[in-house]
Amino acid sequence: MPRRKEVAALRSLCLQSLAQHMESLWVKDYSKNYLDEYQFRFVMGPFNDLAGSLVQELIQLLGKSRRLTRAALHLLLVPHLQELSLRPCPSLASNAIGQLITTRCKNLSSLDLQGCSRLSVDVLVDLAEGLPQLCQLRLAGTQANVQVLSAVGSCCRRLQELDVSCCKKVSPRALRHLAYDPLAQTLCCPKLRVLLARDVEPVDGMVPAVAFLLLALPRLEFLAHSAVPEALHLFHKCQFDGTKDTEGFPSLAELAQQRGAVPGGPPLTLSLQHVEEVEELALATVHAVCPQTREASVWLGDTPGLASSWELLGWDHLARLTLGCAGLQSRTLTEVLPLVQRLGPRLQSLGLHGFCCQDEVCLPSLLASCTSLQAFSAELHAMPDTKAHLEVPEDPLHWATDLLPHSLTQLHSFSLALASATDVFPARHRLALGATLASLLCHAPHLQTLHLLGVPFPLDSVFQTVLAAPGPPLLELQELSLAKSSVSSETVWLLLSSESALRRLDLSHCWNISRRDYDSFVKMAHTQQLELDIAWE
Repeated sequence: MPRRKEVAALRSLCLQSLAQHMESLWVKDYSKNYLDEYQFRFVMGPFNDLAGSLVQELIQLLGKSRRLTRAALHLLLVPHLQELSLRPCPSLASNAIGQLITTRCKNLSSLDLQGCSRLSVDVLVDLAEGLPQLCQLRLAGTQANVQVLSAVGSCCRRLQELDVSCCKKVSPRALRHLAYDPLAQTLCCPKLRVLLARDVEPVDGMVPAVAFLLLALPRLEFLAHSAVPEALHLFHKCQFDGTKDTEGFPSLAELAQQRGAVPGGPPLTLSLQHVEEVEELALATVHAVCPQTREASVWLGDTPGLASSWELLGWDHLARLTLGCAGLQSRTLTEVLPLVQRLGPRLQSLGLHGFCCQDEVCLPSLLASCTSLQAFSAELHAMPDTKAHLEVPEDPLHWATDLLPHSLTQLHSFSLALASATDVFPARHRLALGATLASLLCHAPHLQTLHLLGVPFPLDSVFQTVLAAPGPPLLELQELSLAKSSVSSETVWLLLSSESALRRLDLSHCWNISRRDYDSFVKMAHTQQLELDIAWE
């Protein structure tokens, strides 16, 4: 049975009490006498004695419950705050609040302003210049532009992570200013490891700018931008032509020379650990320039032969892999099997999206190869059943659980979404998949998240087999989604009465679950005071 609601810890109770009385007690006098006074640098009050981590937790608690007001935020901007996130309350992030942060919170190492579009460019510049201790800065969806990124590059010398995604004013010139100061003629952001620049305004000249970043930021491990593969192609072809920019930026050739690339010498390599949105035909280029890659997401076209081409690449450090089919024709899991068998012992995360499960034994073979797997996600569809007119065999009442030859002791997340070209799922596939799921769930003792989406055949016998197995399995399961799958109310009751740590159960669009069933589940959870959220529609 899911866990009962635990008695809240004293720390949590104290924070909840503070949040409950914030407006009526702590904020009342401040709102009346001081709210619009900005000439003072600090506000002396009860929150100055509260640890910075607790202040941030209180801000988050008030923000998520929509009880955070402008006056309350004024009081909570204490000088010893080290982490601050205004993401839950972007509407409160005015220029006045930005100025208060700059004035009061000099010790911030992490600042999250995602979605705070009201902050002006001048205020963002002041924040960058006034908070030199920042190691993490999130400006996604703000007015960040060339002036802001220039200030970040020049002043935030300790910055390790920066997010400027969805900033429509971030131009190629702005990105160059992030990495280089033309006035001082010095490189900037020497410790930057992660730069997220997804969905910035698509303008001409972005590929050379991204190439500039890759060369000018020596510790960069992940640059999230769609132009990265094209920039890597320039490096692979040694296309460093160009002179100094009119604003005083060094050319790509000069930066490449500083990174050790010389004519006729060994090819330039980068220390990128994570690459994404790589097309299949660019794999060889990416591997040549980024041989130390540990995480990659690849889009496959219509041309088969992935496994044979990947065998030549030798991604010796690859631990997290996502493959998606972008072509008009489906690719089969059979193509991926040799690759996964080669990488399997060191794969920690595997995602497979849009593949055709033509061979019913391919999926269990993939899972059997990944002995160190921590997370698995797949969106698959089966071939149409040409023998659908024949009698469909009944599922066994008890599934064999020895299909997988070993336990997946590190697996904590498993997600499988199915789509069939017809209403009838091929019989051979449903039998193989049922045995695979039964074996997997019995041999993954630390599974915490399980999503089985769109499974068109009954899962009742699978869960009945698993819950009757020794152990018992699923003891650590916290989140279970069976959306659009076939499961009966009897099996749901069996899951709810089993030993588990279940906190969320999603039964959306489960056609065998009625409104009466859902109401009964919710009533039981409420009556027994279970810490369980149940979704249904």
